[in-house]
Amino acid sequence: MASANVRQLKPRQTDSEKITINLGFVDLGHIDLLVKDGFYSNRTDLIRTAIRNQLDRHGDVVRGTVARKGIDLGLRHYAKADLEAALAAGTMIDINVLGLASIGSDVSPELALAAINSVSVLGALHASLKVRTALKDRIR
Repeated sequence: MASANVRQLKPRQTDSEKITINLGFVDLGHIDLLVKDGFYSNRTDLIRTAIRNQLDRHGDVVRGTVARKGIDLGLRHYAKADLEAALAAGTMIDINVLGLASIGSDVSPELALAAINSVSVLGALHASLKVRTALKDRIR
């Protein structure tokens, strides 16, 4: 029996994406040595730091490409109202994001097809399975 003060919690949306990598045993041993000697708190800390250092090293190239291609950088959410406004204006949306692009959970596949011309995301796209399926031919 449900209590009157029990509320359904929304699933928490994470701000990161899990990836898997394969490393050679020697590289892994080097990482473990640096962790053991206290340079990093764990393997993940070292790997994140190494990736961030490489991204910083190539930051000028990334910024130039983002500017040249008109890419939205960071988090970009497309709500039902955004898509309806595009339809009302007689335009279609080109989603072009480096980071996380999300399409509202209340967006129907029909609305997505009518309002979204193309989807190009470097990072992650969060959308319902029905919307993803509807847009499959427009996702690059």
